[in-house]
Amino acid sequence: MTPDLLYAFTGLVLFVIGVFGMVALQHLLRKLLAFNLMGSGTFLTLVGLAQHRNGADPVVQALVLTGIVVAIAATALALVLIRRYFHLTGMSSLEPDTTDEGSP
Repeated sequence: MTPDLLYAFTGLVLFVIGVFGMVALQHLLRKLLAFNLMGSGTFLTLVGLAQHRNGADPVVQALVLTGIVVAIAATALALVLIRRYFHLTGMSSLEPDTTDEGSP
């Protein structure tokens, strides 16, 4: 196994752990961390698969760098929204939907 494939498989494992965290966890900050772990796994997989004998593909590297910048901005926005939600409701997780869709 080449180091490039090892990076790609490691990224896949990180992505799967992030998906599990998104599904299994209720706390909003933990969900945000799991979402960031999914993004990091995606970036690692992209970089690992874009390696060639001649070197790395510069287009994929530019896309990953752009994705990292966008992920940082999205994380900052999500933190502000989570903080605002906590101050409004006093809860750190989303409340379950208790509305009955069948009733008028």
